[in-house]
Amino acid sequence: MGVEGVALASPPSPPPRGLRLWLQAARPRTLPLAATPVLAGTALAWAEGATPAVGVALAALLAAMLIQVGTNLHNDAADHARGNDRADRLGPLRVTAAGWATAAQVHRAAFTAFGLAFLLGVYLAVGGGWPIVAIGLAALAAGAAYSGGPRPISHSCFGEVFVLLFFGFVAVGGSYYLQSGTLSVAALLAGAAIGGPAAAVLMVNNLRDLAADAAAGRRTLAAVLGEAGSRRAHALFMLLPFLLLPPLALVLPQRSGTWLALLALVPTIAVLRRMRVASGAALNGVLADTARAQFVFGALLAAGCLL
Repeated sequence: MGVEGVALASPPSPPPRGLRLWLQAARPRTLPLAATPVLAGTALAWAEGATPAVGVALAALLAAMLIQVGTNLHNDAADHARGNDRADRLGPLRVTAAGWATAAQVHRAAFTAFGLAFLLGVYLAVGGGWPIVAIGLAALAAGAAYSGGPRPISHSCFGEVFVLLFFGFVAVGGSYYLQSGTLSVAALLAGAAIGGPAAAVLMVNNLRDLAADAAAGRRTLAAVLGEAGSRRAHALFMLLPFLLLPPLALVLPQRSGTWLALLALVPTIAVLRRMRVASGAALNGVLADTARAQFVFGALLAAGCLL
């Protein structure tokens, strides 16, 4: 899952090296998807009276982004090994497929990122206890299983469910728990609200790759729903946050501030309009805009909670 631009038919010359190479492999444009739920969950906890633990919040934020980087790197190497990165691929150019790095090098980088996230998880578990241990281990395992193993999540119709769960409920709820030591209805509602647009990002990704995935034997949700059904599912995921805003406002003490997130309707409507007509490589732009809309909603929700 990524929000990069259109892949080139052949690797650019000269190829990136050093830091540029690993930045491309890490796909930093996907990091807001990992950061947004942590910011929202932390802000919700503070809004509901938790004593701010800024160091814990920063550690959780960095751990989430490291898991995302590790997942991206593992996906890069694993998809190449399975022969999924074909020359006609419409998504971002992968460093393993381009020959800029070996699969072994990319796998080592992936597990370095996972290892650093694990160390941060140990620090977080000191204060958060066994629930945080369970969440951290599940997130690491899910990151590896997304593209790895005999039955990768990315090859199944459960990818969007995975994203909704881990980029929504788990990330928001875990961040909230780290600050407050408990969970609340608001955290669960916000988890669904943040996770919905994150799932929409994968929906666009899989719609764009529908033909390539079929050739590679992938049975994604987009393949199950078809093109028209995938567009409707994307719209539902994108509108879910706004359907959940009224009940979220009812349970939060800063009710008026919560409505600040309604401003995210502007980029959301723009995305939905583009999604109605975009196809092929044009879906790369829709994918990037979908990710931005998710970040805008999450950032506005977090800001509104703290007003």
